Amino acid sequence: MYGTDVTGTRLMMALGFSLFLVFLAAWQWAPGVMGIPPFIIPPLSKVWGEFLHMLEHEHLLWHTAVTAMQVLVGFLLGILLGIVCGFVLGMSPTAEFVLSPYILALQIAPKVAFAPLFVIWFGYSVTPKILVAVLIVFFPVMINVLSAVRAVDPDIVRLARAFTASRLQVFWKIQFPASLPPMFAGLRIAATLAVIGVLVGELVGGNTGLGYLLTFGEGAGNTAMVFVTIIMLTIVGLALYGVIVLIEGRVLHWMPSRHHPGI
Repeated sequence: MYGTDVTGTRLMMALGFSLFLVFLAAWQWAPGVMGIPPFIIPPLSKVWGEFLHMLEHEHLLWHTAVTAMQVLVGFLLGILLGIVCGFVLGMSPTAEFVLSPYILALQIAPKVAFAPLFVIWFGYSVTPKILVAVLIVFFPVMINVLSAVRAVDPDIVRLARAFTASRLQVFWKIQFPASLPPMFAGLRIAATLAVIGVLVGELVGGNTGLGYLLTFGEGAGNTAMVFVTIIMLTIVGLALYGVIVLIEGRVLHWMPSRHHPGI
């Protein structure tokens, strides 16, 4: 059985790598075969050349590090706020009744609209980008935690209290463990949204980061530069997502589904 699992995993990895090679080959030669001009879809070789040029002349790694730092800070603050609010609202019907309309209104309001406002308030600094990321990350984490706390069987809670368990013990032994799988599902979603939040902030008001390079490439009509920036943003998001998956595998190792590859 173990050998079968290993063989299956290797086969899926080989198929994935083969598909990646096909994608790269299509990117390199398909635009020319189909008559697509390079300023629309530049071939892979041109994007690679632009990548090397940006490494040397455009401080690409430094801009990537700036964006990655803002993504990480916004992600951590957003999930912390989402987890706390999710537990508070889930465990207190009064708090949910009072705060839910305001949280829902904040979620409904377009996050892009807040970016210029934050720039007016805090200037062209890292704060507006982080705040936009926090707003985007907060809601999916909060909703997942809130739903998990609500779904806890009340009979289990009553049984624990019948055995003189304190409110803290009920939370730590019952409600918190029950919230972990939905919480990590929310963290996966939040890991991708954090990149979007920071990018929106950098596009609206920034002179550093990958959002700045994206705007610069667009203004210069440099399609290859835009492609390089998109790839670097994707790498940042994939790295954060991968960290969440690794932590989830360690924390939720007891769940059978965590032993199989996938998203």
